[in-house]
Amino acid sequence: MSHVEVYGIRHHGPGSARALRGALEEFKPDAVLIEGPPEADPIVELAGEPGMVPPVALLAYSPAPAPGDGDRKAAFWPFAEFSPEWQAVRYALGAGVPVRFCDLPAANQLVPSGEEEAREQPSGEAAEGIRLDPLGWLAKAAGYDDAERWWDDVVEHRGGGPSPFPAIAEAMAELREQLAALPEGSAPAGLPPGHLRREEQREAHMRRTLRRTLKEGHERVAVVCGAWHVPAVRARVPAAHDDRTLRGLPKARIAMTWVPWTHGRLAGRSGYGAGVRSPGWYHHLFAARDRPIERWLTAAARVLREEDLHVSSAHVIEAVRLAETLAALRGRPLAGLDEVTEATRAVLCEGADLPVELIQRRMVVGERLGAVPERTPMVPLQRDLQAEQRRLRLKPSALDKEQDLDLRKPTDLERSRLLHRLRLLDVDWGVPSETGRSKGTFRETWTLAWRPEFDIELIEASAWGTTVRGATTARAEALAAHATALADLTSVAERCLLADLGDALPTVMRALADRAAVDTDVAHLMSAMPALVRALRYGDVRDTSTGPLRTVVDGLVVRICVGLPPAITGLDDDAAREFLGHVDAVHSALSLLADEGHVERWRRTLESLVARPETLHGLIEGRLTRLLLDAGRLRDVQGRMARAVSVGTAPDRAAAWVEGFLSGGGLILMHDEALLHLVNDWISGLPDDSFTDVLPLLRRTFGAYADAERRSIGERLRRLDEAPAHELDRAEDALDETRAAPAADTALRILGWPRP
Repeated sequence: MSHVEVYGIRHHGPGSARALRGALEEFKPDAVLIEGPPEADPIVELAGEPGMVPPVALLAYSPAPAPGDGDRKAAFWPFAEFSPEWQAVRYALGAGVPVRFCDLPAANQLVPSGEEEAREQPSGEAAEGIRLDPLGWLAKAAGYDDAERWWDDVVEHRGGGPSPFPAIAEAMAELREQLAALPEGSAPAGLPPGHLRREEQREAHMRRTLRRTLKEGHERVAVVCGAWHVPAVRARVPAAHDDRTLRGLPKARIAMTWVPWTHGRLAGRSGYGAGVRSPGWYHHLFAARDRPIERWLTAAARVLREEDLHVSSAHVIEAVRLAETLAALRGRPLAGLDEVTEATRAVLCEGADLPVELIQRRMVVGERLGAVPERTPMVPLQRDLQAEQRRLRLKPSALDKEQDLDLRKPTDLERSRLLHRLRLLDVDWGVPSETGRSKGTFRETWTLAWRPEFDIELIEASAWGTTVRGATTARAEALAAHATALADLTSVAERCLLADLGDALPTVMRALADRAAVDTDVAHLMSAMPALVRALRYGDVRDTSTGPLRTVVDGLVVRICVGLPPAITGLDDDAAREFLGHVDAVHSALSLLADEGHVERWRRTLESLVARPETLHGLIEGRLTRLLLDAGRLRDVQGRMARAVSVGTAPDRAAAWVEGFLSGGGLILMHDEALLHLVNDWISGLPDDSFTDVLPLLRRTFGAYADAERRSIGERLRRLDEAPAHELDRAEDALDETRAAPAADTALRILGWPRP
């Protein structure tokens, strides 16, 4: 005679996992059914291999469509070491009994419906953890305001005793009766349309799978499912009824595999429907079967000591006593995370919140990345990336990791190319740090962190090719073919050079040259220049050919210098501010390029513009004056500023001129007290109403300076009354050229300029 046991569990619960493992060992089933996608049955045996290290997840996805097809769906079923389903799988594989998944097939759940493309599907408890929330109802009935805390007290923190599963089944049966008694058409608040219908379909499929298993001759069958489904699985429902419920369901073509997962993505804060508050804490409860509180606080002390914080054994002993006392006062069977955290804050951290946040990141979430064995089904692009990771010794990690690369070293150069190629495929495993990239061009700094969703993005990118290089080449060519803006094309060209995609460059450069030849908008040409110059500058370090790109840059410089004068005259405030950014970007790009011919042509263009100041907006005139001053091309700057801020000039134009002149830093005011005197006299002489009008512009200018610059400018202003302007001029003329000669000679030598 057949015997069926249905175990209602909470997903990702250490107490449930331990109790389930014990119940299965006592029951000794000859078949185990687990709530999950039946398409995973052919690959479930991989869970028994040594290379499978949780947290991991089953991934169901639609096979790769044509590139650009947005109708893609995917779902995850995550498992941790402390997940009851994982323990059921491991028990069955260890005992040599069949194990199958019995939920509604993923092919029926991933039918395109216009919903979000990827969602994390709890392994069974899609609705009950968040939508129906039966645990919340039971917790409220027991006088708790926190469902997770109630479940911890009655299940997760149990030290032993009778099996909890009969009581759980009885409670869920009562809740389902109460729900069935609601008036027809009513449902608990928050349920989406059609949710109850989908639950009926899932439960019908569970019963159908159970019937099929019994019909095959199995006599002792264990069913592991979300607690909410237990009464439905046990119910005596005719097979014909379930057949009608499941008849005609739409299907999608899907594939199934295992992928690594992280503890962070098991946390409820990540948006995961059946997530838990503290995966690291739950993992500890499952692994530390004896004295979990003492072991946890000892580990917390170790984390703090690693940060050079003084924590002694006496601190740990006192923290354990405090946590246990708090649990006793609150009537809890074991100190929970709340009590342990309060004891940590009060004793180990002496009331400070920052060390507590450190323990939260390192231990409570306990970020870790799982692993899957080599035999796991993968698309060729995933396997190629894994081979590249091994070859370049770049191991994925769930934690943020800084990676400094010296591009003069072949291995680091290859690592940089791989990371840039992945970014072209929208797989942002590495994010470059702009602060770590100097004009020396030989160093890059990346922040690496592997996320589970990258596997989906790799599967999607496999439509472009079977290797990282091949897929990236095809993607770059497609981006170039569909780009409409010149700046977008220059960005693609730069990324191709950074990723060393020589096969894609001819196509990209043809599109870039064609687009640049017909674009007459000077603003577009100027916005395209910085990316092209960076590509030229860094292409030499990467041993990539930049000849065609140099031809485009040469043409752009000439066209910008010719078209800038008519384009930059007669601008309103908004247009002037936009062009100010373009001027600065081109000026910096040409300085980086270090081509004397282009730099000289650019400076002559700026000189011709400042020679006709009446046609320029004050912001532009002031900025061009500053750029030419820094280049040593203007000698009457003080006179120009005096005219720009004179009484006859409108206050708003004068303020715009000063803003443009001083943008980019206040060093000039720190070292040229005559100019500082002019600015101070102009501001001090403004009438009250004019001062109010120009104050926002001045605040924006000086507010952008560093604190040290503002402080130094203020100190110099306090000394202005003690030294009149003509004395400042005399002091400036009193330069000891003999003493200055060695410093000047060294500076000229460093800059590579000719020495007199």
